[in-house]
Amino acid sequence: MFAGFELSHVEVGEVRLRVRHGGRGPAVLLVHGHPRTHTTWHLVAPALVSAGYTVVCPDLRGYGRSTAPPDEPDHSQAGKRAMAGDLVALMRKLGHERFHAVGHDRGGYVVQRLALDHPHRVDHVVILGDVPIGEALARCDARFAQAWYHWFFMGQPAPLPERLIAADLDAWYTLDPARMGRENHADVAAAVADPRVRHAMCEDYRAGLGVDRAADDADRAAGRRITSPLLVLWGAKDDLAELYDHDVLGVWRPWAADLSGNALDTGHHMMEEAPDALIAALLDFLPRPPDGAAHSAT
Repeated sequence: MFAGFELSHVEVGEVRLRVRHGGRGPAVLLVHGHPRTHTTWHLVAPALVSAGYTVVCPDLRGYGRSTAPPDEPDHSQAGKRAMAGDLVALMRKLGHERFHAVGHDRGGYVVQRLALDHPHRVDHVVILGDVPIGEALARCDARFAQAWYHWFFMGQPAPLPERLIAADLDAWYTLDPARMGRENHADVAAAVADPRVRHAMCEDYRAGLGVDRAADDADRAAGRRITSPLLVLWGAKDDLAELYDHDVLGVWRPWAADLSGNALDTGHHMMEEAPDALIAALLDFLPRPPDGAAHSAT
């Protein structure tokens, strides 16, 4: 995986992030979701480098082999505001004051928060498989609670969910090496087997039900919007569209001044299940790199 990319461990304040980066040209930040690590992008990242972009793929704080700070009473150390701040610091350390940002699943919430809190840093924004946390919880009904019950289970106080998940990891995390790719699967499997990572992932969900929802609610009340062009993509074989009456863009419309998006013929983990379709959508949306941008990771 990631032939020609550099693997680094970068200090960004209170945490150290594991990150793969390579290429030359406009920078694209790729942010994974739960329970993945940065290796979920192993098919997408090289294609973007070949198209002339610099690509940066970190493990979020607490995920994979990135570190996590001590817990706060309100779980804000796992909040999307803190995670977004990590990524701004990471990109600056790698020499990128401005960049495009792509986030999937929990990483989509981080990218949303990054675009709202740091609009001067982000050019184009892509969010995969999400609506804002505040919208999801405000609209929560029995369908959502049943389909996405893991939000409320993993958001329970420690150590209950951590202990129950540890009792049968294979049942909880149904990781398929044939679909994920052998090396990606090995990296994610090692992460979820780590009690530290499992706790950090539960803290992510606890923050989602508290500080992250509060941040979204405050932005909605104040009328704050994402000012960068925003592309939202979701899987036609996933349940997101059904939960929102097949109007995902309608949920996002109050949040973005320049919004586009559509479903792809895939399930939830589109970067693993339908990488070619996702790559094509990203290359169609992102501004074309200048002529002469590098077409290799080194």
